Amino acid sequence: MRAQPLAGLIVGMVLLVLGAQGGIRLLADRANAGLLGWVPGGFPVWLSCYVVITAVGVLLAGWGSGKVKRAERDG
Repeated sequence: MRAQPLAGLIVGMVLLVLGAQGGIRLLADRANAGLLGWVPGGFPVWLSCYVVITAVGVLLAGWGSGKVKRAERDG
């Protein structure tokens, strides 16, 4: 099994968790930007960034998962 798909799966899952958790926290408390507190623009920009982080995490984890399953199946 190659390391890139597994690393992609792990990084994707971490991004998915950070993005989803940050977005939910921001929706519950609009003043709590969490990791993105340093980004200027306020609530709309913070929420957009968390949505993008979550989407990238989903795509990367999905890609890594497919590659890891295929590598395990093939040998």
